[in-house]
Amino acid sequence: MIAKIIGSILVVVACSAIGFQMSKRLADRPRQIRQLRSSLTLLETEIGYGTRHLSEACTSIAQREQGIISHLFKEWGHRLSQMDGSSTYECFQEVIEQCWKITAMGKAEKSILLSLCQTLGMSDRENQLHHLHLTKTNLEVEEDLARDEQARYEKMYKSMGLLTGILLAILLI
Repeated sequence: MIAKIIGSILVVVACSAIGFQMSKRLADRPRQIRQLRSSLTLLETEIGYGTRHLSEACTSIAQREQGIISHLFKEWGHRLSQMDGSSTYECFQEVIEQCWKITAMGKAEKSILLSLCQTLGMSDRENQLHHLHLTKTNLEVEEDLARDEQARYEKMYKSMGLLTGILLAILLI
């Protein structure tokens, strides 16, 4: 009997943890998008007024940011500085494919960022600035959608995790 009670408690705790983890991912998405937009503003300043190479600009931005966005820009800077015949887009694409799994961002943000990467380092300054501005605008729309999704589903994931755990515990007893 005690084993069933302990097992039931563990099931409730595990299901609740899953619900809270899913809820946290929903909360992280708008924050990461906002942080990415902020980083792109820094990149826009570097391209518009700076005289650094793109790899140095990315490394500089990585030092100013934190978390996964910092890691993303750090990897971009590293890959760009060691270009082994790859194009700028290929360097960015490899990093995005490698790092995207650990972000809370979705496919829409990934495609927006990949379309930006096609112009970075390949066109003139004005065109790059225009695409950066367009990307920030698109990310702002995605951030609003992510906030709406968070408001709609965050409590539901927490509640569903707990209730699923309770249901399984009742079925076990």
